[in-house]
Amino acid sequence: MNIEHYMREVGQKARAASRHLSAADSGQKNAALLAIATELKARQEAILAANALDVNAGRDNGLEEALLDRLAIQEQTIDQMIEGLEQIAALADPCGEISEMSYRPSGIQVGKMRVPLGVVGIIYESRPNVTIDAASLCLKSGNATILRGGKEAFHSNQAIAACIAAGLKAAGLPEEAVQVIETTDRAAVSAMITLPEYVDVIVPRGGKGLIERISAEAKVSVIKHLDGICHVYIDDKADLDKARNIALNAKTHRYGVCNAMETLLVHESLAGEFLSTLAQDYWRKGVQLRACERSYAALKAQGSGAEQLTLAQDIDWDTEYLAPILAVKVVADMAEAMDHIAAHSSGHTESIVSEDYSRVRRFLAQVDSASVMANASTRFADGFEYGLGAEIGISTDKIHARGPVGLQGLTSQKWIVFGDGHIRN
Repeated sequence: MNIEHYMREVGQKARAASRHLSAADSGQKNAALLAIATELKARQEAILAANALDVNAGRDNGLEEALLDRLAIQEQTIDQMIEGLEQIAALADPCGEISEMSYRPSGIQVGKMRVPLGVVGIIYESRPNVTIDAASLCLKSGNATILRGGKEAFHSNQAIAACIAAGLKAAGLPEEAVQVIETTDRAAVSAMITLPEYVDVIVPRGGKGLIERISAEAKVSVIKHLDGICHVYIDDKADLDKARNIALNAKTHRYGVCNAMETLLVHESLAGEFLSTLAQDYWRKGVQLRACERSYAALKAQGSGAEQLTLAQDIDWDTEYLAPILAVKVVADMAEAMDHIAAHSSGHTESIVSEDYSRVRRFLAQVDSASVMANASTRFADGFEYGLGAEIGISTDKIHARGPVGLQGLTSQKWIVFGDGHIRN
């Protein structure tokens, strides 16, 4: 297979399909989503058989148990895919929405219309359910999409792709509106990210290495997030019961997710009894603490659990652990906390715990991350929790889409002008 020729052909088909999708109404797009759901149920046995091939191959190739778990599809997984399709079908369609209409002194009326981006390329690893998530969000937002999943999920993705194609056809939409790449050759990724004439935006979902490579080599705009180095700052004006619950939830609710807290910042007045109590909570849950010199000395002195305590190194403030490991730093005040966040945050999510309204307002206004919270766990940084229904990922970029990227994040706006024979004098 000539990869470059194949990818250009895929791109051409996607561009043509995007024009059809931009003209499709909400009813037709919703019909396609529900038809895909029907196909998933009807072809369940074929999907499970294809997935078994991938899981067995992964086990033979020494894939880690955690990755095998992410790769595996059960009947429940398919039911969740179907439920997701139904939920997205029920969401409001952003396309065609007109806002900010106003009359100008000339008599023309000016506003903005929300429109699809065009063709979205999505590169992801391991989890085959992403194929449905990505396809459904792009379809509902009027975008054609090119999906390149990981080689370990190849058979699963192709089986799901057959359901998507059948659903699109049943709804009278072009099957090329969603194309799943039919090769595991890595050259396909290099080709896709250098086709700006056919692909409008790339969304990489995967490890830091993949995203750094895409960002460095792409000739197409990229919606990305590299790290989730999230902070919680506990202020001296905090309600300590709230603070304890939030700090525990932000770290221990789930470890391997991008919105888990990786660094805890504690006001120096709380470096005694409160921090000791919180450390015991973490140690009971098996969390290792990487502590600054001041917090290390205070926690080491209490003895119990101190075997899970080490002195933090510079690298710890810039590490996304995705594991039961937490960096802890004592700060003099909120200003020092914000300075630390500015120096070490990945721009994902930060939270302050404080009952001081003025400090909360200042923190929300001055901390520069995609999500900034007050008196809430960082685990809420999620498209579903924000009411988006679903998300394609969480962007730490500063332009276009920032934070959880849902249907609106997969659209843009164009200016529209109404006149009645108006000419400019």
